[in-house]
Amino acid sequence: MGLLDGKKLLVTGVLTDGSIAFHVARLAQEQGAQVVLTSFGRQFRLTQAIARRLPQPAPVVQLDVTDEEDLTALADRVREHVDGLDGVVHSIGFAPQSVMGGNFLAGEWDDVATALRVSAYSLKSLAVAAQPLLGSGSSIVGLTFDARYAWPVYDWMGVAKAAFESTARYLARDLGPEGVRVNLVSAGPIRTTAAKSIPGFEAMEGGWPDRAPLGWDVTDPEPTARAVAALLSDWFPATTGEIVHVDGGVHAMGF
Repeated sequence: MGLLDGKKLLVTGVLTDGSIAFHVARLAQEQGAQVVLTSFGRQFRLTQAIARRLPQPAPVVQLDVTDEEDLTALADRVREHVDGLDGVVHSIGFAPQSVMGGNFLAGEWDDVATALRVSAYSLKSLAVAAQPLLGSGSSIVGLTFDARYAWPVYDWMGVAKAAFESTARYLARDLGPEGVRVNLVSAGPIRTTAAKSIPGFEAMEGGWPDRAPLGWDVTDPEPTARAVAALLSDWFPATTGEIVHVDGGVHAMGF
């Protein structure tokens, strides 16, 4: 039996086969899950093409987390492929470059608001949209980058991640009575397409393998994907509102 045998999962954020979300979807299928992906706009066809690289081709449904019509239609679109969900993976984040890369003081509200809406508020939007499909024992898992610190060049995306982490705790509070768990995985720096779009990303990853007691491979999303899969499984039945660090141990070390 696989860790996720019989589970039905919705995975957002699959854009390339190097993304963390892709490896989550791949590992979930290998562990027995049925996976549905989301995408939107010009990325939709790209996600469809990448979906064919999974162990089993996965259907892709339209979802722009800033579009109320998409959010309202999500449950019906997912039901065209599965009759319910046991888990949701939030792997969504975006901030205009004008509010990263050393532009913290220069960041203007409209661009900051975009970062907060897409990267933090979307967790609540996605959870509420998927709520009709989730039953007791379901799991929502999101991906973060340790928001306790002011990282080089991360700027307003770091603020958005702090809001994201707080949002997860409030969702854990409000969805807990329904038996739905909400947890996050805080990964070390991984050279995904999204990471490479951060101006000066090298300043964030620089020296990370040397500071990590277990070492760290910035090119390997597998450890992070495994943590997400574990939190989607039934092996954490009483864990919610938690942030699991998958960073080689850097979070626990002094600088």
